[in-house]
Amino acid sequence: MTTTTTPYTGEERSKRIFAIVGASSGNLVEWFDFYVYAFCAIYFAPAFFPSDDPTVQLLNTAGVFAAGFLMRPIGGWLFGRVADKHGRKNSMMISVLMMCGGSLVIAFLPTYASIGAWAPALLLVARLFQGLSVGGEYGTTATYMSEVALRGQRGFFASFQYVTLIGGQLLAVLVVVILQQFLTEPELKAWGWRIPFVVGAIAALISLLLRRSLKETTSRETREDKDAGSIRALLRDHKAAFITVLGYTAGGSLIFYTFTTYMQKYLVNTAGMSAKTASFVMTGALFLYMCLQPVFGMLSDRIGRRNSMLWFGALGALCTVPILLALKTVTSPFLAFVLISLALAIVSFYTSISGLVKAEMFPVQVRALGVGLAYAVANAVFGGSAEFVALNLKNAGMENVFYWYVTAMMVVAFLFSLRLPKQAAYLHHDH
Repeated sequence: MTTTTTPYTGEERSKRIFAIVGASSGNLVEWFDFYVYAFCAIYFAPAFFPSDDPTVQLLNTAGVFAAGFLMRPIGGWLFGRVADKHGRKNSMMISVLMMCGGSLVIAFLPTYASIGAWAPALLLVARLFQGLSVGGEYGTTATYMSEVALRGQRGFFASFQYVTLIGGQLLAVLVVVILQQFLTEPELKAWGWRIPFVVGAIAALISLLLRRSLKETTSRETREDKDAGSIRALLRDHKAAFITVLGYTAGGSLIFYTFTTYMQKYLVNTAGMSAKTASFVMTGALFLYMCLQPVFGMLSDRIGRRNSMLWFGALGALCTVPILLALKTVTSPFLAFVLISLALAIVSFYTSISGLVKAEMFPVQVRALGVGLAYAVANAVFGGSAEFVALNLKNAGMENVFYWYVTAMMVVAFLFSLRLPKQAAYLHHDH
């Protein structure tokens, strides 16, 4: 399927591109704050979960990470409803403010040695707060960016949601790498891990100011529609679309987190790399992955969303086990980089158009709710639990089972992608 680019005036193009930049900059900050937890876990795990076994410590921090994901369906519903009834702009401003609060709490949280069991309990509360925020962030930002993207080039422009999402991860890794150059491991474990959370909180406030300047994409008439933000209307009139999004997002989220947030721990805990070397490998792989998003977004504009999703499911099912088995015994950092980059290239068929392919399946009055809730439910169950499941299987001596679990979910993603329409039902016209 080849689309044609719709002509826009220079002023209109500039306005739409600025809106993409404004929305995606806030998205970058949100995901930086959320992922800093994952990349700093190696250092702060002993401060909140005393244990002689590093795998047990990582299991505990992974459990809290997964708990944050469990708030995502609530966030997806709450912020999706706010976005459909009160506007995308308001929803995006509230979510980034909440993320700022969660980061500040973690940055200044006393350790287990200071306040005992209250430390992990408060850490959990802060992560639940952040999970609520980021649960609403994805759906609203995906919807907004899809609506302002230039018609005929929507795949390309909407791909910048994952450019900034991955950029948030990349910046989180870079901050850790920089800290590793200037601080010793004992210093990082003692107090250095707090610095990225402070940086994230400050960046969130800057993002809030940027989002205030965004133009709303929905009309008052749409927001006042009786079905606007209604979960009953969503499930009554768009159940098939909702189930389809759930199906392919489950596999997409699982493989995404397997080769991003969990991969750093996998290289250290399974392949035996040093934490510093693993950070360098992941920095390079994530940077390349980020650069691939617009390329695969443009590809989807030419071959169609459905074909991109089918390639994603098929290649993911065929290549996951061989790549993870090779990484298990890898000794060369460069080879690890190549293998991870290959996996992330496959994932790019999905992530580059992730928000757009969902947004194209729902009408404007329930779009943010449909995108956000379906994504959040599947992401919470399969994405948030990825490293927790992987570490538990490793602890039980059955690490290879995880590889086949990811493969099975990629088969599921392929089958659900077959349900996608060859021509999207919505977003053919500008709002």
